[in-house]
Parts: sequence; C-alpha cells; structure tokens
Amino acid sequence: MGLKRSWVESANAPDADFPLNNLPCGVFSTGAEEPRCCMAIGDFVLDVSGLEAAGLLTLGGGPLLDVPFWNEVMAAGPEVWADLRAQVTALLAEGAERVAEPYLHARAEVELHLPFLVSEYTDFYAGRHHAFNVGTMFRGPENALPPNWLHIPIGYNGRASSVVVSGTDVRRPWGQVKGPDDAAPRFAPSARFDIELELGAVVGLPSEHGQPVTVAEADSMIFGYVLLNDWSARDIQAWEYQPLGPFQSKATATTISPWIVMKAALEPFRTSTPAREKPLLPYLAEPRPMLYDIALEVGLTPEGGTETVISRTNYAEMYYSAAQQLAHHTTSGCAMNTGDLLGSGTISGPVKESRGSLLELSWGGKELFEIAGGRRSFIEDGDELTLRGHAQGEGYRIGFGDCTGKVIPALADPYRRD
Repeated sequence: MGLKRSWVESANAPDADFPLNNLPCGVFSTGAEEPRCCMAIGDFVLDVSGLEAAGLLTLGGGPLLDVPFWNEVMAAGPEVWADLRAQVTALLAEGAERVAEPYLHARAEVELHLPFLVSEYTDFYAGRHHAFNVGTMFRGPENALPPNWLHIPIGYNGRASSVVVSGTDVRRPWGQVKGPDDAAPRFAPSARFDIELELGAVVGLPSEHGQPVTVAEADSMIFGYVLLNDWSARDIQAWEYQPLGPFQSKATATTISPWIVMKAALEPFRTSTPAREKPLLPYLAEPRPMLYDIALEVGLTPEGGTETVISRTNYAEMYYSAAQQLAHHTTSGCAMNTGDLLGSGTISGPVKESRGSLLELSWGGKELFEIAGGRRSFIEDGDELTLRGHAQGEGYRIGFGDCTGKVIPALADPYRRD
C-alpha cells in the first residue's frame, strides 16, 4: 500500500507523521472553547466533533463525538471504527469537495489533551532484552530471567490517575530510599529518576467478567496504540519492590502521546514475535503476526541545551504482543474495560544504543553516557525526555507524534501547606 493522497498538501510529504493513511485520534481545544475530538491530518487537526454536529459525519449509534474523549467511539466496536476511517478518508481524499476545510485547525495553534478516559492501567515487563539487562545487573547473567519469564507475560496493576498527556511537567518524587550500606531507610527525593520507552495498547471493546478471551479476540478488542513513558524512580523501586513489585516508584506519572494511532493504520506493518525459547501454553498461541514494525527513539534535552537522541529501537523487539498480554490479563476472569491502557514494558534492543531506559544505558548508574554538553546516568532536573515512533511505508509513514515530559525539581517540603 502506498500513500493515500489528500487535498491537505502537508499530509502528502513523505516524512509527514500524519498522512491520510494514518488519521490518529486526539482531543483538542482552541482558546476558551471546550475540548473536542479531532483527527490529525498533515499539519492540521480535523474537528470531527464539529463534523458530526454539522451532519457531515454520521456514525451508527451516534452521536458519539459530542464528548471530549474517544471512549464512546471505542466502545462502539470495529465496524464503527472502520466506518469512521472510511468517511473521514473520503472527506479528505485528493479531489474530494472541500466541505471539511472549515473544520481544520493548525496543529501548532491548538492545545492537545488526553485523548481518552483511562479506565485502568496495567504495565508489563515483556521485553526480553530489557528483562535480561535488568536481571543481569541484580542477579548476574546466569539468573537474569526469573523462571516464569519465558512462560508468562509479567505485569503489575498501576494507577490510572498517573496517566498524563505529552507536554505535562513531571515533578521529581519523594519516597523511601535505602542504600546498600545504610542501616535504615530515609525519606528523600529520588536521585535515580528514569524513563521507560513503551508502547501503550488502548482497549476499545470490554470483556465479560468471568470469561477469558483468546489472543485473536484480544487483538480485535484493541482500538489503537500510543507512545508511553513509564517514569520510574529506581532508588525507591529498589527498596520497595520485594516481595510484591513496583508501587510508589511507578506512580509519579505515566506520559502518553496525545494521538491514538488506530490499529487499522498499523495493519501493513504487522510482524511476528520472536522464536520461543520455551514453548508457550496453548492459550497464548498467536493465530497471526501480532507485533508491528515501529521504529522508536528517545531524545534527551537538558534545560537550555540541545537534544541528543540517546536510544533507537523497534517495537518488533518485544517478546510478548499486546494481544497476548490482554488475553493473559483475562485468564483470571478479570473484566477488561473500554479505556483500559496496557503498557508494553520497556522496549530495548540487543545493543547498548537501543536500550529503552537510563538504568540500562548507564548500567545501573556505573557507566555515564554522553549527551550534548555533558554526561548522564539518570535524569537531572530540567531535562526534557521525548519519545518518538513511526512505521515506515512506501512513500509515507505512520507517526505517533511526540511524547514529551520535562522533569521539574522535587518539592522543598512535600508536607508544607501554605
């Protein structure tokens, strides 16, 4: 499949993140107006809420776009998702009458918001290179992977309230920390604050309580994907995670990109998970390729400085797909809801330059890495971290936009009330 040409000229550039092939879903506002649903096209956002209100866009069961989030469309199911894409494609296609032109707004002039109401949030630990690297640091290469890792997608339930949209500042957290030579813990700002480069799967269709779903059914439930930065306080994590796993170390913030790239836009880029080192149980079998060839990178910009790209990797490096993670999530009978968010786990590749966290890039803080104008082990105040990703087609790309957060200093006294 090649580029679908649009009368919106900026969408036809080979390096445009948002061609007509993409049409990701977001929420925007202008001035004092209320937020409303939009789709990205070239350098613009298309006010699809306005199109529906004007009768230029009609969805079964509608109106579905009269709210400032995509959950109602997501819950309507794959037929409505496909119809939405078909109608908007027809409105924006090269040669179409430009009835949608009054509903375009320059993307640089609007404010973007969280694109959906996050019901619940689960984060996985499903990248083999990341799991091996982290395990090697703490247990040595011979015991790097826990015995269950090659059999089961490991995850933990996080806080939906931690999810913020790209561009939101992230305050360095306080917490309990204890060094290896300390007799007791102390309460202090995190000194080993980190990121995790992830992709987030957004659940559209819910599942029934008590009823597990297959991998194929799970794939059909996924509405789309976002870039996801699972901010992590490594020193807080090291002290708290035994025996139940991450808690406050992962609750500071979870930044997502403002655009949900619908699964349909990624279909041409499907690819298979890697060969299994241990056979998976039958319920985790994939009926077709379930990963995507999505190039990913992380940029670090110190305050007042120049960005350095510190990592480049690919979503195809994952060991477990989002569909497998979602299917496994339901095995207990746990119901999945419209708006659930599943973090992939850190996406690292096989070489140092493809590691998806600073913990790995600095090998636990022991090896400083170079950035423009300095060196880093973990994040310093004022640093801005930016995640980017795109799938490369023939003469076009499916981009996710930027997923950015700047770390601001910890509160001087977190319990002071002025």
